Amino acid sequence: MFIKGFRFSAVEAAIKRPGRKDIALIYSEVPATAAAVFTTNKVKAAPVLLSAKNIASGQCQALLVNSGNANACTGERGMSDAIETASMLASKLQISEKLIQVCSTGVIGVPLPMERIRTALPSLVSELGNVSLEDIAEAIMTTDTFAKSSVLTGAIEGKSYTIAGIAKGAGMIMPNMATMLSFIITDAAVDPALINQIFLSSVERSFNAITIDGDTSTNDTCLLMANGASGAPLIKPATPEAAQFTSLLDSVLLDLAKQIVKDGEGATKFVEIRIKGASNDSEAKKAAISVANSSLVKTAFYGQDANWGRIFAAIGYSGIEVNPDLLALWFDDVCMAKQGIFAGGNAEERGTEILHKKDFTVTVDLGIGDGTATVYTSDLSHEYVSINADYRT
Repeated sequence: MFIKGFRFSAVEAAIKRPGRKDIALIYSEVPATAAAVFTTNKVKAAPVLLSAKNIASGQCQALLVNSGNANACTGERGMSDAIETASMLASKLQISEKLIQVCSTGVIGVPLPMERIRTALPSLVSELGNVSLEDIAEAIMTTDTFAKSSVLTGAIEGKSYTIAGIAKGAGMIMPNMATMLSFIITDAAVDPALINQIFLSSVERSFNAITIDGDTSTNDTCLLMANGASGAPLIKPATPEAAQFTSLLDSVLLDLAKQIVKDGEGATKFVEIRIKGASNDSEAKKAAISVANSSLVKTAFYGQDANWGRIFAAIGYSGIEVNPDLLALWFDDVCMAKQGIFAGGNAEERGTEILHKKDFTVTVDLGIGDGTATVYTSDLSHEYVSINADYRT
């Protein structure tokens, strides 16, 4: 995956255990116009606090990320370690510390092994350009079972540009910002007045529309860097070029978001929850999240039990306006309930067949208004418990 003006590096620092590359660098040859969103968890990791401060400039040139250790709940030492790491990298790259984003993922509450990071940084910088973006995707994995990447191309006045992204995440996934780590880079030139607006709305339609277990991490970070190295004209607000770029960005982010759900810890099902007929879109989103996060609903999906009543119950406690007598529900194209009661006939048998599929859609019509929302989720299996019971061992 080649994106003009960007170089990548990944090396082993044995942060959690030896045997894999676990520290990585994304470097733009020029300062890039940038936007980022971070966890809304009030317990924020040191790298999140530092990066949120640095991104205020609207520019980024280098991203350093490690797996195996979250550097969260590590007090003053954690912040000192994050600052030192950024300072060392800035010195070696000969750029301002304010142009550096630092991200970490892994075990919470354990200080970074700084001696190993200090040792690894010179090699990380000297190896720039020797790995691909896909290698970075592998280096940032924790409980992920596969590396997640996506790429699309566009063109302006005959000049092509690329949007590429990577992500990690399989657990602690809940729509509350951008629930994981995700890094999006493009060699397009994007007007600074536009980049925040389109990025935030794209995140809302993708990463903020997924949930695996309802947990919001201390380290969630999603970053977009646009360095303009493609030579394509500047993308300005309220233009056809901006609309095209936004559409491509939406597709890349949604692809990554869906990959995260499909790689959910212990997941065997990928489920699209569609709510329509709500009083407004916000209420529809609340209903969809309530269904997608329900342990009873998710275990029914895992057990292939067409227990549609659990879905109605989850909507009923979501806090939105509901008329039970108007509710209707489908598994794919099989109507399970209408006017709030069982649809009858062979719906149970046909609905159970749908739940045996690996991917399926649940649609609920509230029958009240025009509000709609879509959320993506997984089932909840025995394996999820096993993975998280043994996470630190």
